[in-house]
Amino acid sequence: MLLQMQVWAFFLMAEGGAVAFDLRSMWEQMGFLAKAVVVILFIMSAYSIGVMIDRWLAYSAAKKQSRAFAPAVAGALREGKLDEAIKIADRFKKSHLAKVVVAGLQEFRAHQMSGDLSANDIEASKRALERAEAIVHAELKRGVPALATIGSSAPFVGLFGTVVGIINAFQGISTEKATGLGAVAGGISEALVATAIGLFVAIPAVWMYNQFASNVEAFDVEMANSSSELIDYFIKRTQKTTTAKG
Repeated sequence: MLLQMQVWAFFLMAEGGAVAFDLRSMWEQMGFLAKAVVVILFIMSAYSIGVMIDRWLAYSAAKKQSRAFAPAVAGALREGKLDEAIKIADRFKKSHLAKVVVAGLQEFRAHQMSGDLSANDIEASKRALERAEAIVHAELKRGVPALATIGSSAPFVGLFGTVVGIINAFQGISTEKATGLGAVAGGISEALVATAIGLFVAIPAVWMYNQFASNVEAFDVEMANSSSELIDYFIKRTQKTTTAKG
């Protein structure tokens, strides 16, 4: 809403003073291509806002649940309760750490129940963790690249609308045989609206893409650290089991 208000505010400013434009009249005077550009830009804006809201909610939930999950599962693992740790992970469906950790725990438990553990079993658990990391990374990144695409292409889409509008303005001069700034001021102002909308669509998209990319990178580091700590736990548990049997 703030973005749209800024766009409409731009429409109301011209020639150093506040001049109220008749938006309906401006829209009616636009050519087909100019209208198509404006519609495309608003579709891009709506999509980018949807992605921003979706990712913000997803990342907020992931952070919140992961903060609660980490100490809970650590306590269960210290007591050697794998089944309890898996149940804890299942309760935190939105936590990126829980999704990765539960994959490793289930793989390790399956090998543990089948008999003696070996180095190959540890490697299998490591691969399960890596697969889970890749899947969760893709889930976290969903929609984020589109923000980069919108941020980089929206100004050019707006510029295309501006060029088309200016061409139409000068064609009007040629048709009406009129000269002077007044003859083209209306057409050029309409044309520049497309560039303004393109910039207002692109700037928030670029900002939020950079923010979300930073968040995903932080999530990746957290998942990698959790996987490494879990593998260390599996190795120590295997060594304790071997020593006890020996």
